[in-house]
Formats: sequence, C-alpha cells, structure tokens
Amino acid sequence: MNRELAEVYPYAHPELDFRNSFELLVATVLSAQTTDLRVNQTTPALFAAYPTPEDMAAAEPERLEELIRPTGFFRAKAKSLLGLSTALRDRFDGEVPGRLEDLVTLPGVGRKTANVVLGNAFGVPGITVDTHFGRLVRRFRWTEQQDPEKVEAEIAEIFPKSEWTMLSHRVVFHGRRVCHSRKPACGACPIAHDCPSYGEGELDPEKAKKLLKYEMGGQPGQRLRPPADYPGQPAPPLAGR
Repeated sequence: MNRELAEVYPYAHPELDFRNSFELLVATVLSAQTTDLRVNQTTPALFAAYPTPEDMAAAEPERLEELIRPTGFFRAKAKSLLGLSTALRDRFDGEVPGRLEDLVTLPGVGRKTANVVLGNAFGVPGITVDTHFGRLVRRFRWTEQQDPEKVEAEIAEIFPKSEWTMLSHRVVFHGRRVCHSRKPACGACPIAHDCPSYGEGELDPEKAKKLLKYEMGGQPGQRLRPPADYPGQPAPPLAGR
C-alpha cells in the first residue's frame, strides 16, 4: 500500500509553509487543533514581526497572541512559542537542535512535532503520528494501537527507516484528501482494492468523488507557497493580511 500511495502522491510534502527549521518548528506548534491552511495564512505576518528565536523570545505576549489568534488556543500557543524561543536563545545559541532528545525538551514540543522538524528540516527520518496517520494505519490494519508512541513504534518495525518521513507524508495526504474521518471516499479511493476497511465510507463513485478534497477534488491546496511539483493551486492568503 505504501508503494501505491507513492504512485498516487509522488509530490507528497509537508503542507506547512516554512523557509527554515525555526519557521517549521513554530508552524508545527501552531498547527495543533487547526488546519495547516489556517497556519499558513497566519505565519507570514508572524515571521515578518519575529523572524528569529531571539526576536520571538523578546515579543510582548499580547502582541504575539494577537498575531496567532486565528489558529485558536492562542494564549497557550503563545506561551509555548515564548518558552521555546527563549530556550533556543538561551540553551541552543539561537539554533533549532537536530536531535529528538533535545527538541522534546522545548516547551510545546512533543515527539510528533520533533519528528516533523527532524524529517523535513534536517533530513532525519521520523514517523509523524497525527490524527490522520493514526486513523489510516488502523484502517489499513498496520496496527491496533491508539497511543501515538506505540503506533510510531509498531509502524517503525514494518517499514525501513529511510521510508519513515515520506510514508508519513503519503498517509497524511491520503487521509486529508480521500480517507476522511467521518465519511471516507471509498468509491473514489485509488488504493481501495488493497484496503481491508473498504466499505466503511461512500461506495458510489460519483458521490465519493464529491467528497474528495484539495487537488484530488479540483480545489486549492493548503499551502500559500506550494512546491514546484505540486499539481494544485495555492491557497488564498488570510483576509486583511
């Protein structure tokens, strides 16, 4: 199934806009309980105001909260951003560390966020267990675990380390576009013939096509600045920004 997903999504990539490891770290923290699209619409103004850990560590909390308000839970997220920026400034010379054991010591950073940063900013393979990844690997019967760390450990036993980062992107891409939580588009799924959960969602091909999202459904993607090989259209910026 991983090989088939690779054929369907050869352009799979992180859907957060970022230019460096600090921007990816911040964007990933902001992505909790919201969409990557909303984060991408919010971060241009944020990084214009605070482009470095030193800048963000010195931010006025109220100003930071206002900038990230559209992502939700903005007070808790602002506290995490101030904490991790201060830690980067004081403990890591203003640089994002490239080791998981260091990243998870930063406020607001768990294994999922650390693996996103390692895999996409440092080229260190990692499995990113978000809600989409966990849902799909259970539907694929690759694991029955619910705990993210146990899911990560079991999937790591199935696939070679070199595949971990891209596997994460492919599975998340498929979850966002086709294999939705409440109503998967089974009748329009390109890997339905191998899926042990086929039939849990809409089977009628025409009805299923209407459930497809982003480029699969002919709609804009989540990135304002997508990579060159992305087949869809960029998302619109946040109104008023």
